[in-house]
This record gives sequence, C-alpha cells and structure tokens, in this order.
Amino acid sequence: MSSPPAASPHSSPRPSAARRRRPEWAGRNYTLLTGAAVVTNLGSHGALIAASFAVMDAGGSSGDIGLVAAARTLPLVLFLLIGGALADRLPRHRVMVAANALNCVSQAAFAVLVLAGEPRLWQMMLLTALCGTGTAFFNPAAEGMLLSTVSGEHANRAFALFRMAMNGAAIGGAALGGAMIAAIGPGWVLAVDAAAFAVAGALRAFLNVSGAVERAPGGGLLADLREGWVEFKTRPWLWSIVLQFSVVVAVVGAAEAVYGPLVARDHLGGPAPWGVALAFFGVGTIAGAVLMMVWRPRRLLLVGTLCVFPLALPSAGLAVPLPVWGLCAVMLVSGLAIEVFGVNWMTTMHQEIPEEKFSRVSAYDWFGSVSMLPLATALAGPAESAFGRTSALWGCAALVILATALVLLIADVRHMTRREPKDSWGSAPDPAPQTPAGLDFG
Repeated sequence: MSSPPAASPHSSPRPSAARRRRPEWAGRNYTLLTGAAVVTNLGSHGALIAASFAVMDAGGSSGDIGLVAAARTLPLVLFLLIGGALADRLPRHRVMVAANALNCVSQAAFAVLVLAGEPRLWQMMLLTALCGTGTAFFNPAAEGMLLSTVSGEHANRAFALFRMAMNGAAIGGAALGGAMIAAIGPGWVLAVDAAAFAVAGALRAFLNVSGAVERAPGGGLLADLREGWVEFKTRPWLWSIVLQFSVVVAVVGAAEAVYGPLVARDHLGGPAPWGVALAFFGVGTIAGAVLMMVWRPRRLLLVGTLCVFPLALPSAGLAVPLPVWGLCAVMLVSGLAIEVFGVNWMTTMHQEIPEEKFSRVSAYDWFGSVSMLPLATALAGPAESAFGRTSALWGCAALVILATALVLLIADVRHMTRREPKDSWGSAPDPAPQTPAGLDFG
C-alpha cells in the first residue's frame, strides 16, 4: 500500500514553518485563547467607562453609577460557583462560547438602549447584570482551559505573555473607549464591545479538546462543589489571599468604577483623560508581564503579595486629586505591581491545584475575590455623601494596605516556593507527531 499524501516529506515544511512563527510552547489552543482575550479586552475596557458615562448622560448620580456597577458584579457572586462546577463537568470551551454569546446579546441591547436615548436605570442594571452572568460562567472555564494548554516548564513565560497580550489590548481599549465616548457617545462603545464578544466567541469555538484528559463524572453538582470547597479550605495560602482580595477588589473597584469617573468629570476634564489614566495602568501591566517573562522568583506568593501594596496608590491619587500626569504615573506603577502578583498567582495555582478540580477551585477564588464588590460599589455613593469623596478614597487606600499586611502573617504565603516543572499537574508533552490532532501543547 502506498503512503498517504500526508506522510510525504514534501508536506512537512508547512507545520514546521507555522511553529517557527511562534514559540514552540505556544500551541494552537493557547494561540486561539490569547487572540480571543485580546479581542475581548479591546471592547470591554472601553465599555466599562462607557457604562458609567451612559448613567451620567441619563442624569444619574454617583449612587446610580454604583448601582449599575453592583448589578454587573452581583451575578458573579451568585453564579460563579455553579459556573466552576459546570466547567469541570462540561467541555470548557463550550461554556466559554455560550457565555460570550450572552455577553454579546446583553451589550448589544445596552448599546441600542443608550443610542435610542434616555435609558432608564433599571434597564441599564438588568442588561449589565446579564453581562455579569455571562462572566460568572466564563471565568472559571477560561482559567481551566488556559492552564491546561501550558506545560509546567513554560508556565511562567506563557502566563506572562498571555497577560501581556491581554493587557496590551486593555490599553488600546481604555484609551480608544475614552476618546470615542468624548467624540460620539457611550452607546457606540457598547456596540463595539458587543461585536468584540461575537468575534471572541467565534475564535473560542475553534478550540480543540479532542485529546484532553477526560474528567470522571462526580456525584452531582453539590458533590462537585463540596469537593472544590475541600480543596479550597485546606490550603491556607489560597483562602487567605482570596480573603485579602475580597477587600482589595471591593475598594479598588469602587474607586475606579464610581469615584474615578466623577473625579475625571470634576477635575481632569472628562472621560478622555480618565481613559488615558486607565491606559497607563495597562502600560504598567505590560511592563510587569515583560519583567515576568525573564524573572522567576522562588518565593512566589511573598513576592506577589508585596506587589499588592501599590494598589493603594490610585485611590490616594484620586483623593488628592493628582493632575492627569501624576495619576498616570501611579496607575503605571500599580499596573506593573499587580501584574507581578498575577503571574505568580497563576503559576502557583498551576503548580498546586489538580487539573480536574481547577475550575471549581478557580470559582471559589473568583467568588471570594468579588463577593464584596457589589456591596462596595452600591455603597460608594452613600459613603461619598456621608464622609466626602476625599475621605472615602483615602479609606479605600488604607484598606488595601491593611488587608495586604495581614495576609503576610500566613506562613504558607511567606514560604510558598517554586517547584520543578515535573511536580506540577500542568506538564504537557513536547511537540511530536503523535500529539493528538488539534491539541498542540507545544
């Protein structure tokens, strides 16, 4: 029998050339996930600014901005755990595509509502809540999918590159979004975000999991959640940092989603300068990702936690308030620092959590981290009325410092060390002809 055409030596240069265009560890799924994340971030970072200014254009107050922001995050608290359990039961890429479809529809409806004129507060809250629901199901599945495509040896570099691409898109999205809001209004920015979700969902539909390790079915949804809880609560480094971030995410989110646009309106000249300041945060994250491409600190969580302290700087800068250039500088520093934390955190999770339980554990991580965000954003307006905007912002900065100092009391946080790649669950084979079709871990 003659050899099939695919076996001919003349057909080999094509895959070899494709591999030369990217690092050998950046396989097909990793590339698709990175590209989709870039598209999503281009749209969503402008849309976050657009939502706040849509509320203000409709005559809303700081309390109304906080309610819309809370409506986005409340579904995260309600549905994250269910999303994590489903992502460990169903094909993760299908969960991601379905979530992107919901995000696309909700943002498109929000855009139409704003462009039609005079949207009502409850309508904006409802559509924002639908977008948050999609995010609740998307995040655990996305993290599990990303970590399963990377080998332990290359995890630090792969996560840094992924986050650098994602945050680079955030720079463009925030800056372009702020400029577009000033030029043509927030409705069109929301429409761009809807289109971005459609494109990203299409890219994720091409993910191939035919060679993925099959996960044995558990005893039901509640049993899966209990199993994830056991993994979570028995790791002091995990639950302590999640508790820390329940405070940090809440106060930073309130400062940026509610107080930031108000300070921009009153002191910085409107949405465009605020978009530039957020873009500098993105520049900082890119700088942090570049640093983490070459730096592999041994004390993963100690280094990462120390880098959370600078997250107090943006709230302090808004409290002063700093001029635009000063605010851009503190956003740059805080972006660099949180990126160092982010890469070290993902590397630790990749190293310590079993693959078949990752989405559930990730869901508890997300759940704890955002659990206080709806309350914080909803209370931001009343806090401003009670204490003044300046005092509320200084309080945000103080809470970041306090929560981060307390987590350093946990021994596991101070002593968690990087292990050899062979000890982490994410290890994947080097590229070889026998690699399952479409599941290129290389």
